[in-house]
Amino acid sequence: MKMEMFQILNEEGKIVNTRDMPKLTNDEIKAMYEYMVLSRAFDDVALKLQREGRMLTYASLLGQEASQIGSALAMHKEDWFAPSFRENGVFITLGFPMDALYQYWAGDERGMTIPEDMNALPVAVPVGTQIPHAVGLAWASKLQGKKSVAVVYFGDGATSKGDFHEGMNFAGVFKIPCIFICQNNQWAISVPRKRQSASDTLAEKAFSYGFEGVLVDGNDVFAVYKVTKDAADKARAGKGPTFIECYTYRMENHTTADDWKKYRDPAEVEMWKRKDPVERLRKYMESEGIWNENYEKGVWEKAKVKVAEAVKKFEAVEPPKPTDMFEDVYAELPEELEEQKKDFE
Repeated sequence: MKMEMFQILNEEGKIVNTRDMPKLTNDEIKAMYEYMVLSRAFDDVALKLQREGRMLTYASLLGQEASQIGSALAMHKEDWFAPSFRENGVFITLGFPMDALYQYWAGDERGMTIPEDMNALPVAVPVGTQIPHAVGLAWASKLQGKKSVAVVYFGDGATSKGDFHEGMNFAGVFKIPCIFICQNNQWAISVPRKRQSASDTLAEKAFSYGFEGVLVDGNDVFAVYKVTKDAADKARAGKGPTFIECYTYRMENHTTADDWKKYRDPAEVEMWKRKDPVERLRKYMESEGIWNENYEKGVWEKAKVKVAEAVKKFEAVEPPKPTDMFEDVYAELPEELEEQKKDFE
């Protein structure tokens, strides 16, 4: 079936869909922009830290800021967030400490300690495994009569995994308040989207499970916010799940262990640079008189200061002890692991 892509803000920063433009104040629009800039600044420094040997393998979110910040801002405090390994922008927008994110990506699992006031799962590096977990959280909320929604993020590659289909099927059958957000960034490492599925879109897969699928311009922060908010409102009203395909692009390598130049045409990357989500919003704000060069300078300066403070804080943490790897796995450590633990003491 043919699906139309939902869009509000085009590549030139112009509103092309006034009917569906969400009612946002200038301050709310500025917040969108500032979170996108902060996420980009965080990402840029993370890549540099990894190259300097101060962090481990890292997955960049460059180019996907609108998909992450637009959807995160549509969530309520009580909602659940189930990430894959690229959602640092969502973490930041929801208030997760940036120093803890850096700590985690530096190899210290303590960095993924979720704050008591945040409903979030830790980063899921295995592809797609977080999807059934999110469905379970949403089902539990429904059984308890709560109005919270579970929002789970994954990439186009995850739609080829059994976890995806099992989670989608279960959510459809039981009308579970879960929002499936697929950031279709066109590449699952070196595997192009066309090798993931023969369907025209990924969003249409939702219909075979009995619920709505939406294809949205993932570089349009207004459109992503709108469709996520609508999906959340629907889920809270007991009308079941929604699958949102954010059509976007991964501008960087899959991770710092990858080299996209071996499998992507540079012309393709250049074409997507013209769709940059941050620049798109900036153009709109400038046309509306809510952006100027002084504001821009201030936003980036504040972001860089926050990131620098986060780096300083995470690198001041005492490194984990080797014996920490034996903690928090078993209530009572098996005898063979007790013996191994003694070797590190």
